[in-house]
Amino acid sequence: MAPQSVVNFCEPPGCRVETHGLEQATRRRVAVRLLPFVFLMYIISYVDRVNVSFANLRMSADLGFSDRIFGLGAGIFFVGYVLFEIPGAVIVERWSARKWMARIMISWGLVTIVTGFVRTAGQFYAARFLLGVAEASFFPGMIVYLTHWFRLSDRAKAIASLYAAVPAASVLGSVLAGWLLTIKWFGITGWRWLFVVEGIPPVVVGIVALFYLTDRPAQAGWLSEAERNWILHELEAENAAKKKVRSYTVWQALTDRRVLMLIVPYFLAHIGAQASIFWIPAFIKRLSGLPASRVALLVALPGLLGILGMLLNGWHSDRTGERRWHASAPLVCAGVAYLLIGSGSNFSISIALLVLGGGIFFSYYPVFWSIPTMVLSETAAAASFGMINSIGHIGGFIGPYAVGRLNDRTGSLLGAFLLIAVCYLLAGTVLAFITIPSPVSSTAASLSGKQDPAAP
Repeated sequence: MAPQSVVNFCEPPGCRVETHGLEQATRRRVAVRLLPFVFLMYIISYVDRVNVSFANLRMSADLGFSDRIFGLGAGIFFVGYVLFEIPGAVIVERWSARKWMARIMISWGLVTIVTGFVRTAGQFYAARFLLGVAEASFFPGMIVYLTHWFRLSDRAKAIASLYAAVPAASVLGSVLAGWLLTIKWFGITGWRWLFVVEGIPPVVVGIVALFYLTDRPAQAGWLSEAERNWILHELEAENAAKKKVRSYTVWQALTDRRVLMLIVPYFLAHIGAQASIFWIPAFIKRLSGLPASRVALLVALPGLLGILGMLLNGWHSDRTGERRWHASAPLVCAGVAYLLIGSGSNFSISIALLVLGGGIFFSYYPVFWSIPTMVLSETAAAASFGMINSIGHIGGFIGPYAVGRLNDRTGSLLGAFLLIAVCYLLAGTVLAFITIPSPVSSTAASLSGKQDPAAP
């Protein structure tokens, strides 16, 4: 006897209501389970990456480092970071995000602790290089991980929740540094304790990640069978839509014109961003003459504004389905703010512009990283994330080092502010001219403003 087909007696309106309820419950459960933990992981990552900027308020004077030495040490982190970026992102896609992220966190925590004991420029360079090697592929790996759980229409919000850790790390790192720089336990100065104390959490959280994270929806025992099936169906349909337009190999993704075009604004933005992030405590101290503990608290202000900007910009981008201008406009606004800093001399106005420029800049990140996922998926997407991030992070080496050189040669902050402003303005301008149609949309809505029907 031929097998009978399953008859669905559900009336269409009722089915739609039931499906909508399942969708909402699944999206909420995934977000609540994963986003707070990946936020915690990334906030710890960024605190450990940039804590050297706060340590420098005392470290360079204690060890006799010039601005050039500090700038090179801050930037050399990205040399080690770039070398292992693409392989690590592919490992997350093909092997296990859970195990790879745990390995990264434990190793960078140990290197951070060791950094607290450096005494020479050579030791400082080595510690920063090894920290870059340890942390390599963490960010693109996290982006790949989120694509395993969130649809395109939810992705900017999810990435915003991850990237909100960057300004949040600025706030938390500022408060911790303001306290740690004042202590002297066992005769050891505070900037050394800053590295030791902040190196412990990633080791602990890395161990927890092994047991808490789930690699893919099919393995999620904390979802019901219906919820697992819904999210798997949604992600498979999205990938099928992309492959229907074109199925990419890793090499094709790495050489795709659109991926190569996205590298340019990210590279330029990263020169300005890392120059600002690693030098902003020194900028504020030299502009204000305030003690290190007060400077550290002022550095928290751009982070507070950045958290709000990221979440609002990511939410609005997902709601409208528009990507290009949501990524470009924050860069242009930040560039104008830094340009005005360089042309003025009033301290209060300069600090206000530093806060405004730093805070607005952060909001471009989540929308930018949702753009490659519009056309790429699986291993091709992982490799492209790694390549964009690794080449962009070469700019992360150039920015801090260039500011150190400019400061030593000119004795003024004007050149640094102009460098950051020009990089942001160029990045925003280039990004404004990049248009990528979304194959997930049946109408191929472009980034220039047409509504993506996948958006809620």
